[in-house]
Amino acid sequence: MRNLRRLTNTLQYRQLTSRSETTATLSHPTHTDQVAIVQLRRLSQKPSEIGKIISGGNTSTFHPSIRPIHIGVPNCQRRHNNSNSLKLSCSYASLGKMQATPSEDAQPQDPLKSFERDYCDLPHYQCDMSDSAPNTPGPSSGSALPKKYYRKAAHRVFVNRSLHLENIKYYGFDMDYTLAEYKSPQYEQLGFNLVKERLVSMGYPKEILQFEYDPTFPVRGLWFDTLYGNLLKVDAYGNILVCVHGFEFIKHHQVYELYPNKFLKLDESRVYVLNTLFNLPETYLLACLTDFFTNSSEFVRVERGIKAGDFLFTYKSIFQDVRRAVDWVHSDGDLKRRTTQNMAHYVKKDERLPTVLSRIRESGAKLFMLTNSDYTYTNEIMTYLFDFPHGATPEEPHRDWKSYFDVIVVDARKPLFFDEGTVLRQVDTKTGGLKIGTHIGPLQPGQVYSGGSCELFTKFINAKGKDVLYVGDHIFGDILKSKKIRGWRTFLIVPELVRELHVWTDECQLFAELQNLDIKLGDLYRDLDSSAKVKPDISQLRTCIRDVTHKMDMSYGMMGSLFRSGSRQTFFSSQVVRYADVYAATLLNLIYYPFSYMFRAPAMLLPHESTVAHDQAHQPPPALAPAPAVTGYSSVAASPDEPARIVAGTEQAKDTKDLHRASSIVHTRPSTPTVVTHTHDEDYSEEEETPSGAESSTEQPLRDASED
Repeated sequence: MRNLRRLTNTLQYRQLTSRSETTATLSHPTHTDQVAIVQLRRLSQKPSEIGKIISGGNTSTFHPSIRPIHIGVPNCQRRHNNSNSLKLSCSYASLGKMQATPSEDAQPQDPLKSFERDYCDLPHYQCDMSDSAPNTPGPSSGSALPKKYYRKAAHRVFVNRSLHLENIKYYGFDMDYTLAEYKSPQYEQLGFNLVKERLVSMGYPKEILQFEYDPTFPVRGLWFDTLYGNLLKVDAYGNILVCVHGFEFIKHHQVYELYPNKFLKLDESRVYVLNTLFNLPETYLLACLTDFFTNSSEFVRVERGIKAGDFLFTYKSIFQDVRRAVDWVHSDGDLKRRTTQNMAHYVKKDERLPTVLSRIRESGAKLFMLTNSDYTYTNEIMTYLFDFPHGATPEEPHRDWKSYFDVIVVDARKPLFFDEGTVLRQVDTKTGGLKIGTHIGPLQPGQVYSGGSCELFTKFINAKGKDVLYVGDHIFGDILKSKKIRGWRTFLIVPELVRELHVWTDECQLFAELQNLDIKLGDLYRDLDSSAKVKPDISQLRTCIRDVTHKMDMSYGMMGSLFRSGSRQTFFSSQVVRYADVYAATLLNLIYYPFSYMFRAPAMLLPHESTVAHDQAHQPPPALAPAPAVTGYSSVAASPDEPARIVAGTEQAKDTKDLHRASSIVHTRPSTPTVVTHTHDEDYSEEEETPSGAESSTEQPLRDASED
């Protein structure tokens, strides 16, 4: 403690209300000083203890050398000075992380960092979003809790609702963009070119063949307004965030002219949601066609379409033609043939796939594949994916892909599969054709089935809804319907997460800059209430916020992020949060978790929780004085004991009446639970695991205590 007191004589200590930070400047620190600094860092979690040390035990006064400092620099930025000194910064808000920055003429080796690494096992300071993201108040804004361990971002599975893998009995997988991940943008470019050719064969101008696919433009989750031909990026409630007509981004006032209140209701007769990865070429082609017809001298633009002489092309008819062309390319066209002819160019192959499937089965769970693709195409793709000289491990011999699954269903016709379904038939794996007759069960291992329904399927495999974890990429066909109709647990595959996480981490300075602007905006309104007559000038700040937000959006692509536009979450993002229990860039990330793992969802804080620290005292409004009771007694003065006697008599009469009434009622009020009655983060309770008539682990101690 003496070393600490000596150290504080050279310290500049500052403690902010919501983001307390200790700044220390020390010239040529000795080994003893380093020990004291580390002790100070640990004590920084308890500011009151520092006050005791500084003042010699008196917390009411502070050392005269200590003075408050205000530096509006985000934590992810380093601070330099010109003196030959070591500057130390401990941020309570960043859970005790330490930043040690030597001056320019100091030695390259930082003794403090070396000391912490070798003796205290403290991590290096680094810029991460946990330091620049808004604070999440803990039990106390002045207390620092240890950070939860997270795997590398590229290996993570992200959680919306808690999921215990130990409770999963069946793992189901889609094939396209899930088991088989297509290479981007090669695969989208192939689909784009094939649809163009189909449209030309349908009578569209040959000039559209000049368009080339641009992967920086389309993003999943856009709405196409078939009335005005616009691509819309909207939030969860239909509020328009971005509006594009062809390649033209519509101005703010023009959006209001087309869409009052910048709002559009999700009406299936007018709006088509481009939700899937297969929709990306279609999204860009719709923009290309709209731009071509709008700007061509041979056509005249009208409000709801294009006019050429006596012919009128509405945006809805153009959209319907594109939809028919896309469906033809996928079902009868050359897309599948061209894909299977050049697998290495269009399909990713990863030797971890057989490994992760084999480990799932070793954990005791069963696996099934449920895909809309036909058997012939499925067999070619899956054979390529499992075409390794070995099996799940280098020591195992190669085996057929079908041996990794307990049940295989093709031609499922999702999302119809999750509703009434179709006829369940068995596939002849030699010819690829369907055997005659309806299969009435049971499902045989090693066999391949076509069609069916979710109700029949779960009956055959004897599974409840929450026993199944289904992994797929289609937010509507795979995730929404399986969750909403059948209650399956859901795992959404979002390949775009690779790009999203790259921008999120690499553009750290933009997020920090936006936070600083928000802090400055709050400072302009500091101490102003309803009596204020002066109006702060926020025009410059608003311009800066718009510019930084635009830079952030353009870091993702022309249409911005898949999940947000500025601070607003997109429609796609809201669907992910609502229907996907967990999500990741690839199903292969399961290999980095044990199959007893519990994915626990983080607390979804509301604004009144995320912006108010736990130790911020709540000041209730002052209670009003009770009004004097109005009675029928005369104004003659009564004895001092008279009011108490009257009240006692009234209470006794009330108790007698309540006792009489309670004699005929089983429960007069609810009883406070003394044991855990329900769980919030899991889908099972201990009662399900306890044999009938046996006591749970929580009931046993309570019974013993009552007997004592």
